[in-house]
Amino acid sequence: MSRRTAPLGHALTLPGRIAAAPPGERDSLLSRLGLVVSTLTGAPAPSVRGELVASFEQLLSDADPSSVWLALSVLEGELATTTAVRRAVRAIRLDGVAPAFGASRARTARSWVLPARRREVRVVTGAVLVDMEHTARTALATGIQRVARETAKRWARDHDITLVGWTEDHRALRPLDERERTTALTGVRLASSDGDPADTDATVLVPWEATYVLPELSPERDRNERIAALAQYARCRTGVIGFDCVPITTAETTAMGVSEAFAHNLAAIRHLDRVSTISEAAAIEYRGWRSMLGSVGQVGPDILVDMLPAEVPGTTEADLAEARARLTVAELPMVLCVGSHEPRKNHVALLHAAELLWRDGVEFNLVLVGGRSWNDWQFQDALAAARSRNRPVEAVTTMTDGMLWAAYRLARCVAFPSINEGFGLPVAEALACGTPVVTSNYGSMAEIAADGGALLADPRSDTDIAAALRRVLTDDDVHARLAAAAQARPVSTWDDYANRVWSTLVDHTRSA
Repeated sequence: MSRRTAPLGHALTLPGRIAAAPPGERDSLLSRLGLVVSTLTGAPAPSVRGELVASFEQLLSDADPSSVWLALSVLEGELATTTAVRRAVRAIRLDGVAPAFGASRARTARSWVLPARRREVRVVTGAVLVDMEHTARTALATGIQRVARETAKRWARDHDITLVGWTEDHRALRPLDERERTTALTGVRLASSDGDPADTDATVLVPWEATYVLPELSPERDRNERIAALAQYARCRTGVIGFDCVPITTAETTAMGVSEAFAHNLAAIRHLDRVSTISEAAAIEYRGWRSMLGSVGQVGPDILVDMLPAEVPGTTEADLAEARARLTVAELPMVLCVGSHEPRKNHVALLHAAELLWRDGVEFNLVLVGGRSWNDWQFQDALAAARSRNRPVEAVTTMTDGMLWAAYRLARCVAFPSINEGFGLPVAEALACGTPVVTSNYGSMAEIAADGGALLADPRSDTDIAAALRRVLTDDDVHARLAAAAQARPVSTWDDYANRVWSTLVDHTRSA
């Protein structure tokens, strides 16, 4: 078979594919060919069809994987996968460019009516693309969404960035519309305007010699496959904020399917340039994962630590009064616990430790602030048992930010005996308010506590948790010493954090 003969299953070469397409779709295909040519050459593409096709074939003739990725992504209107790139590279080497980018007659008759073929495709060069897919779709303020928002809104203020999400099938990047942008940066979901909703998938973006940053978790397999290929072939600088490896290191504490999705996310991250972890503890997890990549002949990303901040907003008298009325019990000191009731947060152990203290005559009320989570039935049972004994315990599902910060200030101490955290944000926030903390004696919790203000306990020992709580509840000298240490801790702001992560992932001014 000659190099110009279409292989079995490809009845049409690229010129045949163009000729067989209906006029409107033919114009779209030629426009995309021109976009590939102009991007690779830096000059206007030829206007004559024959010259345009010849230029395209010449530019792709060496089967450079990056050029092939660009061509596939632009022509198909969705980001190419590693598998697609390798298949096309092999086809070019065997049969040439024209057959490799051809199509079966059946595909030519159908493919250009698909949505991906009708999209406007833009190649984005030199820009910083910040992937806010999930954060732009929800008003939730989980730890990951909060970090993504606080970081991205400062980048949007201080730098020229492009906020992006993904098409519904998670196969192409697209710019966020104004409603999504507002949600991504503020958490506020604007009401839909009158009339038909805008087609947010109408325009897709193909990054090329740009910067791609992922400040959130990507659990979708199709999305991760394309992030992996982008990192390998798009000639982009790439980076991600690394929160933790909990679905791997403590998989027994996560919901069904989470560990599998996270493993696919790691399969993409291994091709990125850098990971900015939110704590040294998280970095230890990521470095452990990276050390395994040598067994498959890969190096993995550079891993740098950018510790999360704990910036304290002002608290109004109204917030303090509302929190005092809702959360406190008479003159009892309050123990506050913040976090969803998933098994990893260890709230069952906290309730048992509290029961040990109540039975021993220690007086306090316990307030648990957090939403329900998967597999929280053990917590619900333990909570019901405490209530059946008329213990002063309350579980609050939702709370305004103002009341939460007021609760931090009103608490005698904050208890956070988690089994595993990339960063124990309630620990840092409570200490920033000058409130003593009882938390776990390892990982990110101990790392945060190192600057003072906390008592450490073994989270797997109910009696150890109870002993630490007893000290801070009953010994005023210990409490005063911890509170003073908390108030003397160094201050770090979200502005500081956003600047550090920008230096790590975008500017690369921090050395690995």
